[in-house]
Amino acid sequence: MLKIGLTGNMGSGKTTVSKIFEVLGIPVFYADDAAKKVMVTDPILISEIKATFGKESYFEDGALNRKHIAAIVFNNDAELAKLNSLVHPATFRAFDTWIADINHAPYVLKEAALLFESDSYKMCDYTVMVQAPLESRIKRVMQRDGLTRAEIESRNAHQFPDEKKTALADYIIKNDGTELVIPQVLLLHRFFSSLVH
Repeated sequence: MLKIGLTGNMGSGKTTVSKIFEVLGIPVFYADDAAKKVMVTDPILISEIKATFGKESYFEDGALNRKHIAAIVFNNDAELAKLNSLVHPATFRAFDTWIADINHAPYVLKEAALLFESDSYKMCDYTVMVQAPLESRIKRVMQRDGLTRAEIESRNAHQFPDEKKTALADYIIKNDGTELVIPQVLLLHRFFSSLVH
């Protein structure tokens, strides 16, 4: 099964691009959603988080104590890196389980904000980056999530800058208003499908 990694910084439009691929019949694994899920379903990860961040990382009903975790990792890069080093392998396991059940598609897409940062791009056959100008991205996220510019810039600081992602990506989808996105997706879809047949 051909695996395509799709990424882009906050507000770039990567989820919109993923939805277009889904309309074309391509299964999409949303790594960020999966990461949240494995934190409450993967027994290995749960025990690792408890061992690293304390038993109070979880409530008695098994729900994640987000405030407790956030208080530890917020503005502490070393602790955040520790958390990511536990969550990323569990997300990879979830992806392997997910892909094992798929046999009807020419290829699959793995949508991940931290595709390059987590090294999960190394498990993909090709990578695609959705690119949009910084100002457009900030405005989109402010409207969509109600965050302040400072909050967005703080979150952006944990992601590779566009230049670094562009250098690592095999293909770029421009979402800057100069080109239509759908034809770019269709072109890549035809190319990826042709590799399988």
